[in-house]
Amino acid sequence: MKNNILILVIIGLLGCNKDKPSEKQYDLILTGGIVVDGLGNPSYRADVAVKGDKIVSISREGLNREDTQDILEITGRVVSPGFIDNHAHIQTTIHEHPLAENFTRQGITTILATLHSGDQPWPLDEYAASLRVTPNVGFYAGHTWTRKQVMGLENRAPSEDELEKMRWYVEESMKQGAIGFTTGLLYVPANFSKPEEVIELAKVASRFGGIYVSHMRNEATGLLKSVRETVRVGMEARIPAQINHHKAAGVSQWGWSEKSLAIIDSARTSGIDIVHDLYPYTASSTGSSILFPQWSLAGGKEGFASRIADPEQRRMIEGEMAEIFTQDRTGGDLRRIQFRVLPSDQTYNGKRLADYAADRGLSNTLETGIQLAIDLQLKGGFSAIYHAMDEGDVIRIMKHPLAMIETDGDPVSYGVGYPHPRSYGAFPRVLARYVRELGVLSLEEAVKKMTSMTADRIGQVNRGRIEKGAYADLVVFDPETIQDQATYADPHRYPTGIDHVIINGKLAMRAGALTGERSGMWLRGPARR
Repeated sequence: MKNNILILVIIGLLGCNKDKPSEKQYDLILTGGIVVDGLGNPSYRADVAVKGDKIVSISREGLNREDTQDILEITGRVVSPGFIDNHAHIQTTIHEHPLAENFTRQGITTILATLHSGDQPWPLDEYAASLRVTPNVGFYAGHTWTRKQVMGLENRAPSEDELEKMRWYVEESMKQGAIGFTTGLLYVPANFSKPEEVIELAKVASRFGGIYVSHMRNEATGLLKSVRETVRVGMEARIPAQINHHKAAGVSQWGWSEKSLAIIDSARTSGIDIVHDLYPYTASSTGSSILFPQWSLAGGKEGFASRIADPEQRRMIEGEMAEIFTQDRTGGDLRRIQFRVLPSDQTYNGKRLADYAADRGLSNTLETGIQLAIDLQLKGGFSAIYHAMDEGDVIRIMKHPLAMIETDGDPVSYGVGYPHPRSYGAFPRVLARYVRELGVLSLEEAVKKMTSMTADRIGQVNRGRIEKGAYADLVVFDPETIQDQATYADPHRYPTGIDHVIINGKLAMRAGALTGERSGMWLRGPARR
């Protein structure tokens, strides 16, 4: 009797299983697309299949549509690895923009927060682990933040005790998952540091397998000296080094990229591991502080105000500002300074310093610019776009075999503020202007600079490529129509020609519309295991 009951139970279970739908082999197939694999290899037509968060099949013969839960027909489109942004200002605000729409719509699937002058999340691991955001994110140990914790805005070298405290912060950040150590040596208070201080802190990151990334001390008249300083840090700290947003700023330095690249090549020949990246624009964007000698900003607003009130110190400040204006930035033309945000009078957001001067009956002269800059700095300063670079340098740097791509962008809300267009269009601009229009790079070269080169640099060798077993971070775009739309005059414009974005196997954007998926991962460091 018991055996008969057991047989009936087994038969019943088998009957249930017969009616249950079998699980599909794939979650998603992208069919008919042109694969650009991110490794620089020639493109080819193939179907790409995703299961979970990985690429599980790549077939030139095609895959069976019956084997997948979902399918994207992408005939005539390129499917490439998702783009990896070497530097964006997301380090403490990405949770406020969890969909990172202005980045995601560029095809960016990973964003690196190489801090520079910004603050660092602390504790780093708690902040990073708490995120539920669309893109993958990675964080660094920041020199500026570290120095401020120990020394504030003081303009001096640290004592041995203070240096040891800074070492501790870098060490803890590395233990908590920082990719490496980063500096913003153009800005206060990092500008007050000597190379020896940077080297000592970089040694800590090196010991834990980190890399060193720097916004250099001077990208204009001091460009060559600053590149040599970056090389020195890499050599003496025995750490792989990287220059963020390599440029030759200031009219007087146009063409100097030939010299700065020669220094990088020479260092590589000597066995020093140094690379660089850039954004594809001839204008930079930062605060008004760069128009002043950095020593004049020590102690913050109060320190600056007291120095300006002293006639002798003011003359010194104005003298150095004249050199900064003419050689480092504008060539003395106030039309080259475009306000992003002028807190003291936001009706000028998007307008030029020359407009501000004209409305006050002042001429477009160097002296006018200096006096207005001082007055506005006393009122809280401003952020601006500085039209001070030459496209010849941009092209020369971009073509260099060690150059990668970044946005240097901000997470923005559509229509809010006056961002640099790079926040909306950097990666599509490379493909539109420098691949399709000018032929500076081949499509395969450009995608490699946007994907595997950066992934390998940060130790994420299973990202940034279309290979079986790699993470399914993918972007689908039309190479004939992809186009940045954001301009300096009208920055809030999303790019066109990008159809789908997939992050860790999930569709973050489908048919041009965001899905709301927040499948991004925290890419824990260090960069070297």
